Amino acid sequence: MDWIQALILGLIQGLTEFLPVSSSGHLELGKHILGVEVTEDLTFTVVVHGATVLSTIIVFRKTIVELFRDFFKFQWNESTQYVFKIAVSMIPVVIIGLLFKDEIEGLFTGNILFVGLMLIVTSALLAFTYYAKEKEKEISFKNAFIIGIAQALAVIPGISRSGATIATGLYLGNKKEDVAKFSFLMVLVPIIAANVKDLMDFDYATQSSTSINTLIIGFIAAFVSGLLACTWMLRIVKRGKLIYFALYCFIIGIIAIFFSF
Repeated sequence: MDWIQALILGLIQGLTEFLPVSSSGHLELGKHILGVEVTEDLTFTVVVHGATVLSTIIVFRKTIVELFRDFFKFQWNESTQYVFKIAVSMIPVVIIGLLFKDEIEGLFTGNILFVGLMLIVTSALLAFTYYAKEKEKEISFKNAFIIGIAQALAVIPGISRSGATIATGLYLGNKKEDVAKFSFLMVLVPIIAANVKDLMDFDYATQSSTSINTLIIGFIAAFVSGLLACTWMLRIVKRGKLIYFALYCFIIGIIAIFFSF
């Protein structure tokens, strides 16, 4: 992988991690178009995911500091409840990750037809949020678990994690801004945990084919684009403009299906 390819894939990762268009699906399409094979070099994947995690932390730094501060008061306050709701939301993805790890990895084989079909599913999820109505004041533990199920299903390339979780939260009647914030915060621990595990299992000295400079370029591209996309997405959800992303996913899905034949 050269630095231009790393730049492009980093930008794709940063933008699509937060926008409801499936980062995994777009990375599969991007690798297919660029002729890049990075499935055996997990270092680049870990680096760009780490960059998007950092951008999330920066955007929500005040909220994260407040949650930690109140949590360690060891009282059943609002922040402590919120942290436990995030923990509840992670249960489905942990179960899926532990029980179906090999099956999940088998989905990332460059199957453009499958990615295209799943992008159309994402399109439908986003389109139907148009009919969702706010009913509840805050995200309940039950809703957190259901949103967590949506996140677990989004391990499938082409299913947008942010799209699935935000859409599910809106279907459940939660407020737009609350769902968006919860969606971005709930993914931090799973991504960090997955990255740490990959780094522990991966032997960079003998297996990585990506240079340090290329990794730095990919990291910066993913971080900057992720920072912009996260901030932009929060505004988009508040305004209820997800229908445009539904149309985009549908068009890209159709194009992917066409080029798969």
